[in-house]
Amino acid sequence: MDSVKLILTEPVSPPSLLEQLDKSRLNNISEEKKEQVAKDFESILLTKLLDEMKNSIVDWGLEKDAASKQIHGIFWLYLARDVANNGGLGLWKDIYQFLSDSEQASTVQETENR
Repeated sequence: MDSVKLILTEPVSPPSLLEQLDKSRLNNISEEKKEQVAKDFESILLTKLLDEMKNSIVDWGLEKDAASKQIHGIFWLYLARDVANNGGLGLWKDIYQFLSDSEQASTVQETENR
């Protein structure tokens, strides 16, 4: 097989816009659930951020076995979750606002279509 044909020259799938999301599903989500989804997303983002920060720390050679690596991974995960639940970067507020605005926009659009 020719290797030139294996090189991607365009996106595998076209990027989807946030406006194309099925916003009607947001109507059934409680406010508490939206807030928790926003905080969970920020927690995942912080986990990745802290993971990259952890990789920049010099390895002292004390945590060589798999069990200690797993414990450290759990520590960083819970640290990120705690930071996100106690305010975090504040990104969750923007995500929550987006979810709330999307719900209001879809409600207005549904009433206009009737």
